[in-house]
Amino acid sequence: MLVLLASIFVVHNACLIMLFVSTIANVWVVSDHGNASVGLWRNCTAGDCSAGLTYGGQDALKAVQAFMILSIIFSVISLVVFVFQLFTMEKGNRFFLSGATMLVCWLCILVGVSIYTHHYANSNIHFDTFTHPGYHHGYCFILTWICFCFSLVIGVLYLVLRKK
Repeated sequence: MLVLLASIFVVHNACLIMLFVSTIANVWVVSDHGNASVGLWRNCTAGDCSAGLTYGGQDALKAVQAFMILSIIFSVISLVVFVFQLFTMEKGNRFFLSGATMLVCWLCILVGVSIYTHHYANSNIHFDTFTHPGYHHGYCFILTWICFCFSLVIGVLYLVLRKK
């Protein structure tokens, strides 16, 4: 049981770190021809990330930013609640509050990355940073989908897990 709790704690921390990285870094879409990338906050060309996004005022991008920040907040809350429940909860009870909070985090990730996928990742938008039309998904986009899977598994494990 101790090994299971420790492994859930480690996976939860890894998911939280990956959420931070994927939200902060500017590598959601990468150019196939050159050294350019686009994130949630900035355009980066040849290592210079001082240019803002030309479509930064769009409601869809603001929604993605908001949902990614909310997912980080709910993941932190879930981790704190899990640690609190671990030391204060009676034996035999389940980690319902931790699981519910982590599933809200999962829902925020789902909504945020789905909006980004629909509006930006699979569209024919010509990103100003890219001089050629070819581009592919960056590591932040992939990390976000990995966090989506991890947060679902962690949330379900919290709901099923009993304190012994």
